[in-house]
Amino acid sequence: MLLRLYYLIKPIIPRCCQLFFRRKIAQKKLKKYKDVWPISPTSAKRPDYFSGWPKGEFAFVLTHDVDTKRGHDRCTKLIELELELGFRSSFNFVPERYEVSPSLRQVLRENGFEIGVHGLVHDGRLFESKDIFQKRAKKINRYLKDWDAVGFYSPAMHRNLEWIQDLDILYDNSTFDTDPFEPQNDGVDTIFPFWVGDSLSRSGYVEIPYTLPQDHCLFIILGCKDISIWKEKLDWIVANGGMAFLITHPDYMFWEEKEKTIEDYPVKLYRDFLLYVKEKYSNVMWHVLPKDLALFWKSIVK
Repeated sequence: MLLRLYYLIKPIIPRCCQLFFRRKIAQKKLKKYKDVWPISPTSAKRPDYFSGWPKGEFAFVLTHDVDTKRGHDRCTKLIELELELGFRSSFNFVPERYEVSPSLRQVLRENGFEIGVHGLVHDGRLFESKDIFQKRAKKINRYLKDWDAVGFYSPAMHRNLEWIQDLDILYDNSTFDTDPFEPQNDGVDTIFPFWVGDSLSRSGYVEIPYTLPQDHCLFIILGCKDISIWKEKLDWIVANGGMAFLITHPDYMFWEEKEKTIEDYPVKLYRDFLLYVKEKYSNVMWHVLPKDLALFWKSIVK
């Protein structure tokens, strides 16, 4: 009910006010959840059927949720940055919030990136009722097919893992290991993927939780000025042989100072993190697209 009320009145609340209250709430939560964020020690427990990654000591996955047209228009620069540094990622678009350029999707495919579907309209109502979800699921499935996409990324991490089985997907990203700052803040407490559905008939999908704090939370809500939390969490994941799964948003990255708004952070922070990963872990990581990680995980589920 609180979520419904929030999204009902959200359009009339100035963005600066939204951010002010979110920051105040987040500061209180930092103290309350200091023992389980950014690291929940119990999330390192390995599934019994998992004996290791196909390559390396840990899995490293990059994804981008493109929330707005502003983010969509910044994707080309982000693609160029990752190509320069030798990384590939998934770009996840909101089909009916802005026009998704066919030429941009072509560029992504031609360069070895992945495309995913990020909700339908990003209005906070997808899981408001089963009826709303089922009606939207039909449209989402059409976009999945048209874009040759196999991954679904839920806006704001709203979720009902049972309902999501109505989507024609290989994997879903609607959860996290630990993140007390999300609206549905109950984490799944694991740094590994898991299966949702019937493992015998393979009816279901792979759920892939994100395990590194999202950029918007870290830099905009909490006001962090460096990547020390990303590095701390990554080092811990590597030590435990887990999966480092990061969601960032081109919507909130700026390349030039004149682009900066109250909800932007310098792309240099993201670049610095990629350089840190490359320099420290390039020989021991399995850098993989989400769809390939999901295929591997589906093959080992028992």
